[in-house]
Amino acid sequence: MNKFFVSTPIYYVNDKPHLGHAYTTLCADVLARWHSQNGNQVFFLTGTDEHGVKVQESAIKAGLEPLEFANQNARRFQKAWINLGIGYSYFIRTTNPQHEAVVSNFLQKVYDKGYIYQGQYEGLYCVGCEKFLQEDDLVNGKCPLHPNQEPIQQKETNYFFKLSDFGDKLLNALTKGEYQVIPDGRKNEVVGKIKKGLQDVSISRAGVSWGVPVPWDRTQTIYVWVDALINYYSATQFVEAGKGFWPANLHLMAKDILWFHAVIWPALLMAAELDLPRTVAAHGFFTIDGQKMSKSLGNVIDPNDLVKQFGAEATRYLIMVEVPFISDGDVSLSRFQQRYQSDLANGLGNCLSRVTNMMEKYFDDKYNKDLAYQFELVTENAIADSIKNLRFSESLDYIMSEIKKIDKEIDAHKPWQMVKEAKLLDVKLLLIDWVRRLTRIGQLLQPFMPQTSEKILAVLTAEKIVKTEALFPRLDI
Repeated sequence: MNKFFVSTPIYYVNDKPHLGHAYTTLCADVLARWHSQNGNQVFFLTGTDEHGVKVQESAIKAGLEPLEFANQNARRFQKAWINLGIGYSYFIRTTNPQHEAVVSNFLQKVYDKGYIYQGQYEGLYCVGCEKFLQEDDLVNGKCPLHPNQEPIQQKETNYFFKLSDFGDKLLNALTKGEYQVIPDGRKNEVVGKIKKGLQDVSISRAGVSWGVPVPWDRTQTIYVWVDALINYYSATQFVEAGKGFWPANLHLMAKDILWFHAVIWPALLMAAELDLPRTVAAHGFFTIDGQKMSKSLGNVIDPNDLVKQFGAEATRYLIMVEVPFISDGDVSLSRFQQRYQSDLANGLGNCLSRVTNMMEKYFDDKYNKDLAYQFELVTENAIADSIKNLRFSESLDYIMSEIKKIDKEIDAHKPWQMVKEAKLLDVKLLLIDWVRRLTRIGQLLQPFMPQTSEKILAVLTAEKIVKTEALFPRLDI
């Protein structure tokens, strides 16, 4: 049995769950379920990032202590993932004392090896990102992620990590395949930036009380993003389900935080003499109806709202089939509605209903429930390959194409007409074939739509197959 450890970023508690968070987390969930289905032992980690200035300030505005504020907002993410049927192994929070202890020990080790020194930083600081910015980070003199905020000129004495020592080591590790960055386009960006030369990075803050104290200097706290990165390792040290799982097989994230995960995090691990994650994968951004997601535009999609409209299983499907991993994409509520009608209500649900209805009408014999069915090996391999390579929408397109084939065959053969022509035996042979293929479809859908998969398999392995209720009622749009 192989081990598979997949992680999402830990989401900032100042934020509310939105479609971007849901997509990354669903990608991890699908992979975790797929690996489990294939006999691997899985550890799936997600959680919330709860320290830093922004959390402290937001808590004050809300009239709460920082921990109360973090507790309240962490529950939002937990509830959203329950609503979406996310089956994580552990939900980590950076305010967990056990995590904080690992963070302290990790950085003390890096400090003792001489990779951390005290210095003075002067430069532009983005309050929204809670990080200092380099000149090449800026777009029109501002942080690209917070273009409505002016970066602050800030001067601080704090502690620096000698990132500049690790350029050649990182390039060598990438070349040798000790870790990889995908897709290739983002790997090339990372490599190009490393080759330009790395600058040391500040890893602590002065005058910030809401954070993990620097173990050798308790007048400073560990920078929130450093604390956050170490969660991937810390969970394998104190969470029973995660013990023995380091290094991670896959870190999943959106491309805006790739640099932290593909460069700074591996360098910190090298400094601490720990194994590197096997793969760092960054998906693209997506727009809503051609516009960037924005609170001011009011187009931020809450996954809980999608669940209310479409149900959890359909929402899982719609997000995974509509949003590409490798490239940027665009989504819209109208396309979600159209896809629900075509693929789920009129597609999968209707096909299952048609076949089970005919089984009830025309199949009196005891059905031999042979589940050992596979589509053409080319299709089976293509589905497995696309899941392994994070092309989730492609996997679902393959599966849906098989449903369309069954529907076309039903329309072409017209079994109800064949029965009138005394060809009942031929009808039964057709039905056996369709049931077996739908059974395989149910199995293949398990990582994407676990409850739907369970329903399909329960219907098709019953003592007597009878017409099933509509899995996905048609929408009244």
